[in-house]
Amino acid sequence: HSVSRASPNLTFVPACLPPDPVEVEELQRFVSNSKRLFVMTGAGISTESGIPDYRSEGVGLYARTDRRPVQHAEFVRSAGARQRYWARNFVGWPQFCSHQPNKAHLVLRDWEKLGKLHWLVTQNVDALHTKAGSQRVTELHGCTHRVFCLACGDQILRSELQEHFEALNPTWKAEAFGVAPDGDVFLTDEQVRNFQVPGCRKCGGILKPDVTFFGDTVSQEKVHFVHERLAESDSMLVAGSSMQVYSGYRFALAAREKKLPIAVLNIGPTRLDHFASLKLNSRCGELLPLIV
Repeated sequence: HSVSRASPNLTFVPACLPPDPVEVEELQRFVSNSKRLFVMTGAGISTESGIPDYRSEGVGLYARTDRRPVQHAEFVRSAGARQRYWARNFVGWPQFCSHQPNKAHLVLRDWEKLGKLHWLVTQNVDALHTKAGSQRVTELHGCTHRVFCLACGDQILRSELQEHFEALNPTWKAEAFGVAPDGDVFLTDEQVRNFQVPGCRKCGGILKPDVTFFGDTVSQEKVHFVHERLAESDSMLVAGSSMQVYSGYRFALAAREKKLPIAVLNIGPTRLDHFASLKLNSRCGELLPLIV
């Protein structure tokens, strides 16, 4: 697994102070006291790999533009919405799939190898935990590296679909004028108009990335599985998430109900701040490597 050794890409990371030695000590104590740590990560762990998020103050998509991600119902209902989505994704994919894990991803992988980290749940769809080598991981919202057919369920790799797009659109070219989260870029309606989208190779059905779009829900099976892993854990660490999305927040509520200690590492406020045992306002890639 190749990992960028370069300095972190801070374009999409909100400004924050370096870790406070007292906070480092507090998180060290928290991790040392834990035997079966349950970790939940969000977009804030991947911003240091150069991937923008939605909500970060000043640098997230919502702060920079009035654009909003595609809604599940719109994608399923509208061929135009799918054409727009896939054209933008086609342009953004080469850069998006080349992003590499940063120090925070590697630390969590190492904690797993040491038997410290019991289970990792990520709300991200960028595959960076998998690229880092984490194995005890659940991708709560799926992964953009896989695509499936809504009609017959056939799965293909996103990289394979890129070849189909290229074959169908040999002369189509579009220059993006901005990057959004999850491999999306900004294109005009004019640029998108002639982009051809293939159907499923087996049944001709609608192809969709294997991710939970806004307005869709995580499967009950997956939710149940994560609750089981949480029940086996003795503490919870949230890294790089404001926990605004209920699909992840529900597990923090469950941890609170079980009276598990909860530590939150995130730049800016989160929904857990009023009941977390510990709140740290630092970059994940700067603070986590300091914990032994």
